[in-house]
Amino acid sequence: MATEFFGRTTTYAELGDQISRAAEGLRRLGVKAGDRVALVLPNCPQHVVAFYAVLRLGAIVVEHNPLYTERELRHIFEDHAARVAICWDVAVPKVQAIPNDVTVEKIVSVNLLKAFPTVKRLALRLPIPSLRKTRAKLTAPVSGTLPWEELLSAPALDEAHPRPEVHDVAVIQYTSGTTGAPKGAILTHFNLFSNARQGEAWMHGAEYRKENFYAILPMFHAFGMTLFLTYGILKQARLVIFPAFDVDLVLDAAKKTPPTVYCAVPPIYQRTAERAKERGISLRSAKYCISGAMNLPISVVELWESVSGGLLVEGYGMTEASPVCLGNPFAPSRRASTIGVPFPSTLMKVVDLEDPTKEVAQGERGELLISGPQVFSGYWNNAAETAKTLLPGGWLRTGDVVTVDADGFTAIVDRVKELIISGGFNVSPSEVESVLHTHPDIIEAAVVGMPASGGGELVVAAVILRPGAELDEVGLRAWCKERLAAYKVPRQIIALPELPRSILGKVIRKQVRAAVVETTTTTG
Repeated sequence: MATEFFGRTTTYAELGDQISRAAEGLRRLGVKAGDRVALVLPNCPQHVVAFYAVLRLGAIVVEHNPLYTERELRHIFEDHAARVAICWDVAVPKVQAIPNDVTVEKIVSVNLLKAFPTVKRLALRLPIPSLRKTRAKLTAPVSGTLPWEELLSAPALDEAHPRPEVHDVAVIQYTSGTTGAPKGAILTHFNLFSNARQGEAWMHGAEYRKENFYAILPMFHAFGMTLFLTYGILKQARLVIFPAFDVDLVLDAAKKTPPTVYCAVPPIYQRTAERAKERGISLRSAKYCISGAMNLPISVVELWESVSGGLLVEGYGMTEASPVCLGNPFAPSRRASTIGVPFPSTLMKVVDLEDPTKEVAQGERGELLISGPQVFSGYWNNAAETAKTLLPGGWLRTGDVVTVDADGFTAIVDRVKELIISGGFNVSPSEVESVLHTHPDIIEAAVVGMPASGGGELVVAAVILRPGAELDEVGLRAWCKERLAAYKVPRQIIALPELPRSILGKVIRKQVRAAVVETTTTTG
């Protein structure tokens, strides 16, 4: 089996046929090699088909978070200028709301319920409030689009149709930057295939056609894209797909199709293990368990390993590296609180924070640089940022400050970049600040990340209010929620009389964090 979605399965033969038909359908819409095709989809079988159908034509996949607001989507669409978008029907109105100066000629709408087993799809039509609420979350009526099923009604693509070359662009994956404007990392077929093969070498012992990958991480994110859409398919694994993480849905699926590969972020590991203990459900089948995107607390490792059948190891990656660069081995030699050692065919060095041409001695703090076949070729339409990030010789500046111990294990100790890692996603402080600045009660704002109990960080904002205004946290969060994805919305907002600044007037974020801690401690 290739996919499993709420109990409905698809074989690899069926998947291949759907990909060929979808590719022909897209070709008839005018999609050709080099064109960008926007995917605005949650995890679903249609996502897998759409991804490979676009690649088969030699076109370029551009992934988007379907929960983004119209404002967030507009900037990305302006940058990549895709003429065709394949959208979850719930997200269609946001894409349709993008102004006419951004040319989206065709929207293919995807109804998630069409991928459900017939019995479950019919059950959701029952006039029961809870089912009606569930149905409303999964699908929405749309107009002015081409239904996904109509796209699939095309015959199979002619096998003689040209295939992409190995160094052609496969994906543009957008990532937040410290400037606040997301940048599109250009990833080639060679980049993606290399990282999948590196993962295969790392996950020694994983068998072809025998592993069950739990696709919980979003496929539109670089982490999920590589683990499921490229590496999982490379291993011809069964992808057990979830549109969003729901711990009870995951555990219900585990009773029927036990997971063997479970990749997630620390909070998901913690919730899954705790709930499995409560429900008495075994997770001993989970042999390969990888955590990334945020720091992994030792307490979460111990909890997970008490219920699973394998080690929970931490790795490290960047969207610009397809994304995995380092990892801990699946062996007792793994080292907690580190991101491990370089992946196969990956080189690393640690350089002076002021002079990236100068390496530091082992054990000293410095910026991590990466080189390897998975490293991207630059940012879409952004030569200036490419020049800042890619050094001569193809070295990728990660922006992370690390130390390397005597055995070669790397630990992150700080971040040159000021990105916040919230729920496994990058959040640009500047982007959140720009939204807060539009509120009439805010004169200025500084956004920082504060440690979260389960790993990762919380988005916290310090603001200066206009004279006479009172702090309304609920109202300010609602203001942000209308303009930002949920994971970017500040979890806490405090008012300060002034923001700490350098002699040049730049806000000093480390001192903002200290002021947040002091204010919280004082008021708490």
